[in-house]
Amino acid sequence: MATYFDPKSWSLAGAVDMGKRLLDPSWIDQWLGFTTSWADPVADLGSGTVTALMPDVLMTVLSEGILSRFGGQEIKATLLGHDLTATLDTFKLRRRGAHFQSKTVLSNLIWDSHAFDTVTVVAHGVRLIPGVPTKIRVQQLDIEGTIGIGALTAWVDAQNLDWRVRLDERGQIVATHRTRKMRAVVDGQVYDNLLTIDIRKASWYGIRLPRRVVAAPALLLDDLPNRADISYAHRRGDVVKFRLELPATTGSFDLTQIRDAIIAGTTLIVF
Repeated sequence: MATYFDPKSWSLAGAVDMGKRLLDPSWIDQWLGFTTSWADPVADLGSGTVTALMPDVLMTVLSEGILSRFGGQEIKATLLGHDLTATLDTFKLRRRGAHFQSKTVLSNLIWDSHAFDTVTVVAHGVRLIPGVPTKIRVQQLDIEGTIGIGALTAWVDAQNLDWRVRLDERGQIVATHRTRKMRAVVDGQVYDNLLTIDIRKASWYGIRLPRRVVAAPALLLDDLPNRADISYAHRRGDVVKFRLELPATTGSFDLTQIRDAIIAGTTLIVF
């Protein structure tokens, strides 16, 4: 049944009364409580509430809170002492037996000033250990992504190695020895931690050298930070595709800080 507005029945007093009801502070408080209700369990847990399902509740609350607040937007975080900024494209969480598994997809990632185009992180065997602070343990991290060849070359050159590395105008990787006046156009790839370098051409004081006399030996990368393993890293056009595997790791976080960071959109901290 349709209802029509009758100008004769309208009164200023009635309009003011309706405005008061709409702006009633208790109504506003109820609305704010509803829109941030996902954060309430985190506040309870942070104050010491303990339930049998706490890990499930906490993981669900955190994942839904982070995704709803930062999904499709820029996220800032400090992860085990490293600063990162990225766009959060995907954040999924599911239970796998006694533990959890998470999948995070980031784009335009800046990790300690290093730029990555895309990074996908799958965390296996995730466990939460209640306490102050709350601990998080991961059995294994699988990391896949792409990085621009220019960004990677700049990072290698900044390591102060014996060779300076840059890209020429054709996009080729050019390595120049700092003291021996040798210059080479190279390419490289890593499979199962074994780095092989392909020397396309080389010269010494401008004299072209036969490739057979400048062959580079394969190098086993067996002392990587955080005991990481490189499954592969190879160039495809202007980007390098890679996959890393990291063994078990442990971190901690403060529930109150995480909750406040999600609500305010500030930096998430895991230490």
